[in-house]
Amino acid sequence: MPRMNCRERWLALLEGRRPDRIPTDYMSTDEFHGRFKRDLGCETDEAMFEQLHVDFPASINVALEPKREHEPSTDDTVDMWGIGRASVAYGTGAYNEVVHNPLGQAQTISDVEAFDWPEADDFTCTINASPSPTPHDTRIVRGGVYEPFLLVCAMRGLERAFEDLILNPPIIEAMLDHIFAFNYAINRRLFEAAGDKIDLFYLAEDLGGQHGPLMSLEMYRRFLLPHQVRMAELARQHDVHVYYHTDGASRIFLPDLIDVVGIEVLNPIQWRCPGMECASLVRDFGDKVVFHGAMDNQQTLPFGTVDDVRAEVRDHIKAFENARWVCAPCHNIQANTPTQNVVAMYEAIHELGALT
Repeated sequence: MPRMNCRERWLALLEGRRPDRIPTDYMSTDEFHGRFKRDLGCETDEAMFEQLHVDFPASINVALEPKREHEPSTDDTVDMWGIGRASVAYGTGAYNEVVHNPLGQAQTISDVEAFDWPEADDFTCTINASPSPTPHDTRIVRGGVYEPFLLVCAMRGLERAFEDLILNPPIIEAMLDHIFAFNYAINRRLFEAAGDKIDLFYLAEDLGGQHGPLMSLEMYRRFLLPHQVRMAELARQHDVHVYYHTDGASRIFLPDLIDVVGIEVLNPIQWRCPGMECASLVRDFGDKVVFHGAMDNQQTLPFGTVDDVRAEVRDHIKAFENARWVCAPCHNIQANTPTQNVVAMYEAIHELGALT
């Protein structure tokens, strides 16, 4: 089979064809990424991707320049949604955590409606490509995002947002309506401005925890499914494939995500979570969706040996042999992960992942 480039490899999977080898992807924290490049002796991301044969997507996104102030503030840690964040150290790095919930004290829909909600017409949209100019002929290109309940949790407070699903659903519905309207308009502008340059749209919501779903299927269908369907339809209207991210034990949602929303790529496949075992996912959904991820970064990558990593690559090649798979860590590689384990993952898949 002739050698393919990154773009050709991804498109082969998305179109149901067989690529020359199993494609790969990469996600990491900033702390790991900086150290990893230094350890490899790579000055640029592109040099690192080339050295490890990583089929990393390029991206096209929207930069929003406000035409007016919403919540006048000199605090640059508060974003346009009124969410305050602060850097919180965890030992080997830091995460930007939510420290202020602007709608945390809202009691009624009137309180929600009184909030100064961002609207698309309040912003000038500039299209940014990374790297620039976007190598559309050699790399798959990802653009656009929609993850509304994550934003609700930041605006409302995590515990209160989940309580509201039962105790105060109208507040959640009102917030989700505003968030959807803004994102739909912004994503439509992005797709229209980018023309045919975007291949993948990032649709997301974490529906699973480590041991089970975070909400019931009925709650998902009431609060999240309708807007996800409309956003996915918007992407398809512009010939953009739908990539979906949900962590954890999310199996009960997969029939709706695949058959109703119409997702085409499922990430990240945390196979240690109940119901997410690779073989059973392939059995039930392998003819309908591309699997993305599956390399365990909770145990194998950070705490296993090089041999453990190579064994997991071999196991996944076997499990996904009758399906379409992009080999990648199942989430951001953390700073405590040994360089040699990540190198072993990419070397093993490059060595063993050729398809004939």
